Amino acid sequence: MAAAGSVSWQPQEEGLKEICGLLEQQISPYSSADKSQIWQKLQHYSQFPDFNNYLVFIFARAEGKSGEIRQAAGLLLKNNLRAAYKLMSPAHQQYIKSELLPCLGVADKHIRSTVGTIVTVVVQLGGILGWPELVQALVSCLDNGDLNHMEGAMDALSKICEDIPQVLDSDVPGLAERPINIFLPRLFQFFQSPHATLRKLSLGSVNEYIMLMPSALYTSMDKYLQGLFVLANDPAAEVRKLVCGAFVQLIELHPSFLEPHLKNVIEYILQVNKDTDEEVALEACEFWSAYCDAPLPYENLREYLPRLIPILLSNMVYADDDESLVDAEEDGSLPDRDQDLKPRFHTSRLHGSDDAEDDDDDSYNIWNLRKCSAAALDVLSNVFGDEILPTLMPIIQAKLSARGDETWKDREAAVLVLGAIAEGCINGLYPHLSEIVAFLIPLLDDKFALIRSISCWTLSRFSKYIVQDSVEQFDAVLMGLLRRILDTNKRVQEAACSAFATLEEEAAEELAPRLEVILQHLMCAFGKYQKRNLRIVYDAIGTLADAVGEKLNEPVYLEILMPPLIAKWEQVSNSDKDLFPLLECFTSIAQALGPGFFQFAQPVFQRCISIIRTQQFAKVDPASAGAQYDKEFIVCSLDLLSGLTEGLHSGIESLVSQSSLRDLLLQCCMDESSDVRQSAFALLGDLAKVCPVHLQPRLSEFLDVAANQLNTPKLKETIAVANNACWAIGELAIKVPQEVSPFVMTVISCLVPILQHREGFNKSLVENSAITLGRLAWVCPDVVSPHMEHFMQSWCIALSMIRDDIEKEDAFRGLCAMVRTNPAGALSSLVFVCKAIASWHEIRGEEVHSEVCQVLHGYKQMLRNGEWEQCMSALEPPVKDKLSKGGVIGIQGKDEHTIMIFPRQNMGFLPYLIEATLNHDDTDEAKSSSCVGWPAATDKVSSFQKAACKLPFLVKLPWNGTSVVNQL
Repeated sequence: MAAAGSVSWQPQEEGLKEICGLLEQQISPYSSADKSQIWQKLQHYSQFPDFNNYLVFIFARAEGKSGEIRQAAGLLLKNNLRAAYKLMSPAHQQYIKSELLPCLGVADKHIRSTVGTIVTVVVQLGGILGWPELVQALVSCLDNGDLNHMEGAMDALSKICEDIPQVLDSDVPGLAERPINIFLPRLFQFFQSPHATLRKLSLGSVNEYIMLMPSALYTSMDKYLQGLFVLANDPAAEVRKLVCGAFVQLIELHPSFLEPHLKNVIEYILQVNKDTDEEVALEACEFWSAYCDAPLPYENLREYLPRLIPILLSNMVYADDDESLVDAEEDGSLPDRDQDLKPRFHTSRLHGSDDAEDDDDDSYNIWNLRKCSAAALDVLSNVFGDEILPTLMPIIQAKLSARGDETWKDREAAVLVLGAIAEGCINGLYPHLSEIVAFLIPLLDDKFALIRSISCWTLSRFSKYIVQDSVEQFDAVLMGLLRRILDTNKRVQEAACSAFATLEEEAAEELAPRLEVILQHLMCAFGKYQKRNLRIVYDAIGTLADAVGEKLNEPVYLEILMPPLIAKWEQVSNSDKDLFPLLECFTSIAQALGPGFFQFAQPVFQRCISIIRTQQFAKVDPASAGAQYDKEFIVCSLDLLSGLTEGLHSGIESLVSQSSLRDLLLQCCMDESSDVRQSAFALLGDLAKVCPVHLQPRLSEFLDVAANQLNTPKLKETIAVANNACWAIGELAIKVPQEVSPFVMTVISCLVPILQHREGFNKSLVENSAITLGRLAWVCPDVVSPHMEHFMQSWCIALSMIRDDIEKEDAFRGLCAMVRTNPAGALSSLVFVCKAIASWHEIRGEEVHSEVCQVLHGYKQMLRNGEWEQCMSALEPPVKDKLSKGGVIGIQGKDEHTIMIFPRQNMGFLPYLIEATLNHDDTDEAKSSSCVGWPAATDKVSSFQKAACKLPFLVKLPWNGTSVVNQL
């Protein structure tokens, strides 16, 4: 190779010839040379400091070589620069940049396109500041007047705008203004170019700044909009598509700019929604959903609905060249093609998540005009509801009544429309729902596969109402879907399985009496499906298990279900990714069967341990492990172990005690993959609930690692991990409080900022933080209560947003324990405490109910001189209602007295007060009885002082008509 030099660097002829020869062999389809060896040689040459100089020389100057070789040199240069540019000497960097600039105007458009890509990489790595000549070079080319120069500069500029738009909207030393201010007027000028390529590239470049909205574009908005209107009817479809894309982005991000022009924009979008170019029509169709999400009056759209809806319905009919028409005829007995088997990813367990996203593995689900139109109609139906039905229904009825094979696409589209409006127009459809369902059921047996498949989907959209309304119709739909699950067509199989899974979720335990026939059909499908649809059967089985729960735990059902699954379990190897959906399916079954799964548990448990151990070994040494590392295997195995733990409860203990799970789990909790850590902490929390003793020898390490997940600068990037770690700490706190106590303040210091800035975190993390803080306060009130005034308000706000359950009860035990320890600490937040208490619909736990009542009554007695009344006046009427008689906290129970003894520590008042409250209606007799002997009751206070420690003390006495004094 040549010695390092300056811009005058020159290659050695021998090296140039060698590299050109290698590139030629690499790209030639006829070369017999080993491509991998050629690639290795090129990689070897990459180690020489000036190898990239050779590449840029070949790319820019080797005019005697073919364009393909020059382009190959340029693409290899681009890839090399990504890794090596910042490590190169300034002289070599400068040489490469100086050779690239003249290529912007070359005649070969492929070279111009490649140089634009390389320029973008250099700017990405070195910035505009590192290449001060570039801006002037681009400006010179843009102003050149020669088409090659203008297109070359625009190509490079458009790629910079697409990949790194922010670099042009930054101050650059040496430039009088930001680069975007220099380029924007020239981009606007090109809107009127006679050359379609320049119009397309310039408009695409400006569109990239709609989101960033630099001041240069903001102040030129009128000019931009004027340009869009000029280009609206451009003869080039690519330009019209970009105009539509600009209007969609503007309506999403800056609707106020379009508001004065809204009528013209809507008229235009209506027009191009019927464009002969489907990509233009698709981009236009995106506008309707975007408009409905924008903060603009729906009223503006209402008058256009009679024209818009027929367009959407027309676009929902399959186009003759739609690829789905070919795929739809695929026979279920044919093996899947490789392209049908998309990569499948497992979602790690997230404690407290109710809305996990569906795993969409639909290879047919390519976004197109038909699907976009259906989505737009769905959104419009949710906005305008039944008022679209008078326009819609006559078209649907006409399409459905069409007869003959040639009209099947119209009938199919009409069924799709019914599914699209199923949610938004349900009030108007509901009186006719029985007729609609009755009409759809026979379509499940239609001769056209796509009508059968869309009928499955549309029926699933009405699942909720089918389950509720008619047992007879529910059975007809269920059996119809089960028939289609055994369809010979792959597309119908998939639609039927997915629809049935939706029906399962709605029907839940209603499926129990029908379990035998359901399992027979699902396991028959399990035996006949090809690999791709088999994943959907696993999902349907798992959903069934989730839906019916322990009802599945009957010998007759297990005999149908388990043997085929176990056979498949034994057949699939530990390195086969088909194991993922099977592991997930077993997870749901284990949770459903509970202790009933114990007979299958040992081999499943041991295999999970084996997979985790092998994968952790493979991460270090794949050859010795005999497997390539893939974190998905660990995540799925951890989640199945969580499912086993949740299902078997203490039954898991015998398996855990004889395994290496504890040490493997600790490794997983420290894994660099957030997905692995997320599932590991979920399992840690599950094990803490049922067998914390087996974590004990390394418990402090688990707690330390868990606490670290809450104390990271990248918390927002790993929220799901923090969520599960937080929950696991709370579970450990109530099981092994002594071991947790040294970590309490470390954890609290991490939880408080989350609660104080809850808007920046997801709901699940905020809820788990509030619950864990409460649990720590419950078990270590002496440690936590001195600091309560710093977090009480934000904590109570978070508590008030949690639904009633046992975890919320634990949190309130913590609240009561802290107040019992430090009553004064919550005084300044008493209004928030009251609101948190009022957030309960019903406190089912008697002990918690009692403690909460004590808190309220205690503060009522503590606050005198109108302070309690002042606190109550700050509450909304519904909150007051809940705190009063008959509300959720109503402590009055029939035929009882409630005697409150409350400490007045540090308040300068009497140390204890007694209040007698009768749990009777406010009758005169009750009122008078509550006062009988009241003065004498004070004589008895001393006998309670030893028992009444620091917080309200509640004594309930049966009412027998005698005075409080006599009761005492």
